[in-house]
Amino acid sequence: MDAGLRQQIADALGRTPTAATPLPGGCIGEVVKLTFADDGEPAVAKLARGGGLEPEGFMLQVLNERSELPVPQVLYSDDTLLLMTFIDGHGSLNAAAQRDAATHIARLHAVRGAAFGLERDTLIGPLHQPNPQSDRWLDFFRDHRLRYMADVALARGSLDTRQRDQIETFASKLAQYLDEPAHPALLHGDLWGGNVLPGGDRIAGFIDPAVYYGHPEIELAFSTLFDTFGQPFFDRYAELAPFEAAGFFEARRDIYNLYPLLVHAAAFGPGWGAQAMRTIARFL
Repeated sequence: MDAGLRQQIADALGRTPTAATPLPGGCIGEVVKLTFADDGEPAVAKLARGGGLEPEGFMLQVLNERSELPVPQVLYSDDTLLLMTFIDGHGSLNAAAQRDAATHIARLHAVRGAAFGLERDTLIGPLHQPNPQSDRWLDFFRDHRLRYMADVALARGSLDTRQRDQIETFASKLAQYLDEPAHPALLHGDLWGGNVLPGGDRIAGFIDPAVYYGHPEIELAFSTLFDTFGQPFFDRYAELAPFEAAGFFEARRDIYNLYPLLVHAAAFGPGWGAQAMRTIARFL
């Protein structure tokens, strides 16, 4: 850590860091755990000299102010430096931790919004995520999730024009497969295992959100894409926030997971686009 950054952190926190230990993650910038001369609580710093961190600070503030979801507290935020409280995650997502996660996520989804989307655009991983406020979920999901991210993936060479046309054909038929939810629900937005920190038989915290108001099922679907959660999670979630399970695991889950697959295609290459197209082929 150079002297200028150390001084910036000291000015922001009133404490001088003595060491910075790399942490996993960080699509936009470097992530480090900070320890201090006073041996007090450690902190986490995200560093992005090229900018791009301000939306994450905003999203964490949204979750802290509007929900009880355990996420890092923002200590300082600008576009190149984000300072947060440290969450000590350890262990695995065992059955008890999954049930605890379901309790947290069900409570999060009980937070209602006035419209789908958010009052401003945000990020998902390193990618822009548009959130224009919309009265109808199907319109929002079609236009600002599927169509938008398919266009990004096309521009980056992860889809070809024929594949993009197939996505368009499917998107025009969404009402055949999906229904409007009861209300816009607050979502974490990026619920894969790397963003869920277990702490024994409970969840220590959730990190790296991609916040907006949407259908809870897109969050539930995302949690299965990389096998983050299994039956203990869904059994507990259904106890607290019953959802229309019939057809979810057979069809709707895969439709909603088209969005994170297209995100991965845009960020990581055409292999993910091919996976999305295999899902599309099931419904065309």
